[in-house]
Amino acid sequence: MNRILDVTTSIAATLARLGSGAQVGTLGARPEQPLELYEFEACPFCRKVREALSILDLEAVVYPCPKGGPRYREQLKARGGKAQFPYLVDPNTGKEMYESDDIVRYLFAQYGDGKVPALLAAGPITDLTAFLAGAPRPGLGARYQSANAPELSLELYSFEASPFCRIVREKLCTLELPYRLHNVAKGSPSRGDFVTRSGKMMVPYLVDQNTSVEMFESAEIVAYLDATYAA
Repeated sequence: MNRILDVTTSIAATLARLGSGAQVGTLGARPEQPLELYEFEACPFCRKVREALSILDLEAVVYPCPKGGPRYREQLKARGGKAQFPYLVDPNTGKEMYESDDIVRYLFAQYGDGKVPALLAAGPITDLTAFLAGAPRPGLGARYQSANAPELSLELYSFEASPFCRIVREKLCTLELPYRLHNVAKGSPSRGDFVTRSGKMMVPYLVDQNTSVEMFESAEIVAYLDATYAA
């Protein structure tokens, strides 16, 4: 896709959700272990959960489950009984659950102040805008592209509302590359440590322990992922 069109349509997706997932909200207890999320980028219901993770400044190990993916969809079927997304695993409490609204309520009760933000609590309106957010980028982050599995999970510093981070997450999803998601939305207490590591506050930022590569710039990250992992 042309770079200008790529960025423009990603910005349109962010605007459709009024920037939900750009700013950290009221934080509650912090989990000792990262959450685990089975999802795929183009799924509107998964979008709601990713927004909640950004607002609550929560880290998660993401298992991308694009349509046709050979690994994590099958893993989820064995674990949960069906390939339905999103699916959250919280190793801190032993909770495992389907259904985006149930997951969102759980996250804000467990790791926030119990109040779900209006943009995530508007029922059919939330669902409609989550669907509309995918309209400018049809099919991106939905279907599997043949790829070689990494030995170690990648890491991505990101936040849900960033149009540039979305472009990278889509590629990670299509290649079915698992990654640890570090959310650093505006107001995140984690931003200081991130700047210490990377040298500046800019996302997306990819860390690949398999090759010792660390890099900014969404277009360069996408090119790197294709060159390194696409079959």
